[in-house]
Amino acid sequence: MKAPVDEARPAQLCYVSPASSCFHPRKKMSLKSERRGIHVDQSELLCKKGCGYYGNPAWQGFCSKCWREEYHKARQKQIQEDWELAERLQREEEEAYASSQSTQGAQSLTFSKFEEKKTNEKTRKVTTVKKFFTASSRTGAKKEIQEAKAPSPSINRQASLETDRVSKEFIEFLKTYHKPGQDIYKQCKLFLDTMNHKRDLSIEEQSECAQDFYQNVAEKLQTRWKVPSEKVEKAMDQIEKYIMTRQYKYVFCPETTDDEKKDLAVQKRIRALHWVTPQMLCVPVNEEIPEVSDMVVKAITDIIEMDSKRVPRDKLACITKCSKHIFNAIKITKNEPASADDFLPTLIYIVLKGNPPRLQSNIQYITRFCNPSRLMTGEDGYYFTNLCCAVAFIEKLDAQSLNLSQEDFDRFMTGQTSPKKQESDSWSPDVCLGVKQMYKNLDLLSQLNERQDRIVSEAKKLEKDLIDWTDGVAKEVKDIVEKYPLEIKPKNQALAAIDSENVENDKLPPPLQPQVYAG
Repeated sequence: MKAPVDEARPAQLCYVSPASSCFHPRKKMSLKSERRGIHVDQSELLCKKGCGYYGNPAWQGFCSKCWREEYHKARQKQIQEDWELAERLQREEEEAYASSQSTQGAQSLTFSKFEEKKTNEKTRKVTTVKKFFTASSRTGAKKEIQEAKAPSPSINRQASLETDRVSKEFIEFLKTYHKPGQDIYKQCKLFLDTMNHKRDLSIEEQSECAQDFYQNVAEKLQTRWKVPSEKVEKAMDQIEKYIMTRQYKYVFCPETTDDEKKDLAVQKRIRALHWVTPQMLCVPVNEEIPEVSDMVVKAITDIIEMDSKRVPRDKLACITKCSKHIFNAIKITKNEPASADDFLPTLIYIVLKGNPPRLQSNIQYITRFCNPSRLMTGEDGYYFTNLCCAVAFIEKLDAQSLNLSQEDFDRFMTGQTSPKKQESDSWSPDVCLGVKQMYKNLDLLSQLNERQDRIVSEAKKLEKDLIDWTDGVAKEVKDIVEKYPLEIKPKNQALAAIDSENVENDKLPPPLQPQVYAG
């Protein structure tokens, strides 16, 4: 089955930035106006190998089938190169060993071989004993890690209840397939046991195992059991649900990947773009219409709800419901069927407004463990491909994409200012007073925010000036003190009379008086 063609998929998909004809509460958008910004052709949504299926950025533009072929080729090439390198190194080592041993006599050579054989035997025994004890130690380490990472008992209880419910539903479903159902259940149990023993593998290798399992089961149902294609698709959906419900906590956003880091980067980017308006994206949706506003809220709810699902197919269903609400909102606003030229900008706006949690982790999880047939064809694959395009656009959004000057774009990104809201006198008479008052209040809040930012900036500047002035005065005083040190001398004591300590002054003779003698 190739990519479907419907009214929601014209020959060309183009994301644009606003021109003079962007949607406005007072006028409709002109579809013939000039569109600028990111341009996505229909061919860019399909596999770049030309097979006709949908591609995916996570697969470097290939579909699931072509990506696996390319991956196997690259892997086989790497294995062959590693094998040739190992052979060459072993050959060089043997030649070096032979040349070093050629100078020794036959007796020493025989003794060396005996010693080498004895050493190898001893090493093999030690290795066997180490392996015997290492397995249990690794198992204990894994248990400790799992216990450390274990969520709260309530979450474990909820996950256990959901797993039991899914298991019962899966068994009841397989009863309708009789003997093929028993074979399917055995294969699923064997696959789960195999995956439990492959926890040390990378997430890409685990994804490869899951994709191989899907393909093998589907081929067996069609060739060995001659199951109709409709029932095969239902069976594959139930198999995916049963397996991924059990594997979810191990393969969703694992610590061995940088998925969490990407999630935080995307969330931070979307928060920084909170100022982007529908007019900037040329979104043909009038949220003043109650029905349209409800559709927008439902679309945001669906895209956020995607993170709460555990099965890739359920996450895809949330994306599909979100996209259908978007098409309905556009159709109600324009009174005509929506086109892909309108869909992608609106999807970008919904993602910016909703800021879905763990967006990159959910996209990677769907890409790695969803049934590949769903991503390669059908409306689920089409909407998922558009979501990947929307996220890629948000990550690279710049001033030119929004038809803004670089100066205005930088000011909006840093929060120094916000886009100008419409003045109340520019509204048409039929617009309700509540909307006018809302925009007026938003203008006042924006102005107050700018004033507060200026006050905070000036206060920080004043604080810095005071600190610099204090430091400068202290430095000058210190320099003066060092240049002209202050010496403090002790206070001089008053001179006392010679006989002040004599207590018998009254018994002393009178002092001698000077006498003048005539010569």
